[in-house]
Amino acid sequence: MTVAARLPDAASLETVLAGLGPASADADLIPALTIAFPGFAFGIAPIDDDYWRDTRSVLRPDGTRLGELRPWMIAELAKENGDVTAVWERLKEIDLQITEWRGTSVFVSAPTGPGVADYVQIALGREIEWRAGPIVNPNYRPYGKEELLDPSWPRTDQLPDSDRLAGPLYRLLDRAGGAVIHVRSFLDRCGRVEREKREANRPELEQRVIREVGPQGTRETSFLEAVPDFFDFVPRELRFFRDWEESSAGPQHIFAHWALDARDYTHKSEREVGFIPRPLKPPKERLLTTGDISVHALMDRIEAVDREVGLPFGWFFLMTHGHWVDPDVGHAIAEGLKAQRVRLPDPDARVLLRWADRTYGF
Repeated sequence: MTVAARLPDAASLETVLAGLGPASADADLIPALTIAFPGFAFGIAPIDDDYWRDTRSVLRPDGTRLGELRPWMIAELAKENGDVTAVWERLKEIDLQITEWRGTSVFVSAPTGPGVADYVQIALGREIEWRAGPIVNPNYRPYGKEELLDPSWPRTDQLPDSDRLAGPLYRLLDRAGGAVIHVRSFLDRCGRVEREKREANRPELEQRVIREVGPQGTRETSFLEAVPDFFDFVPRELRFFRDWEESSAGPQHIFAHWALDARDYTHKSEREVGFIPRPLKPPKERLLTTGDISVHALMDRIEAVDREVGLPFGWFFLMTHGHWVDPDVGHAIAEGLKAQRVRLPDPDARVLLRWADRTYGF
């Protein structure tokens, strides 16, 4: 059913998130979004990807905050004329501590229509402030001031709940323009930007010549003759969704299985729009083509992957990512299909053979 409601926007989302109390933020997030944006069936998917914000505070043992770490430490260095060792020697003898915000990504999605790309995705960070440790590492003398200004040594430690200071708080993640996306519109943008880039190079490409030197001399071929479909290129992001829609995975929502780490930014006057898909439930083990494993054994293993992740043809989309299923698995099964040694459902076979003819990955 098509949702006749305004799409979530960054400013309204920030207002909703600011109104969540830390004690009940987890329970209140979806209800608060539903109230702010009626008509949407929001769902939440956490990602296990710990990150750290660069915001830290200096804390006394009684909990009094002396300020943000970086400007406070710069002032301490100035007292010692920039002598890093002198600052370290002094600070390691006192009880000051530093705090640190640690977070994990959370993706909130809601369908906006019947199509595979008809949904909105919101990338959030779920963050908690912790008492991370003493102001300096007493057992390790820093070699430069950056080790004082941007300490990384506490980050590997698992912190007890007694060191929890604030949170959880939710905030929009600054994902290079991809914090809030309507996926169908985002895909349209991906295709349009790619076409515009290629069209902008048309005059130069029409003049480009490929020269090949062989026994019969030099042969010249125009670039567009050698690559006749250059202007028909389909970005991998669009192919991912098209393959999903045309395969056995099609009846299920993409956002039930994948989050999109989206980006839309300009670097050196070049527009970059796209995403990296991230599985919400990756398999426990990677599937590789090792030794002389047969295509029939690979078929058994891809079926096991599909059962584990709860998605028909799920192995294929894990393969396009390139980490959990090796692309060689796809090539081996494609060759098995061509030789009629194995079978896949017809829609899946068409998608796989199309991929094998012109691969893509993230």
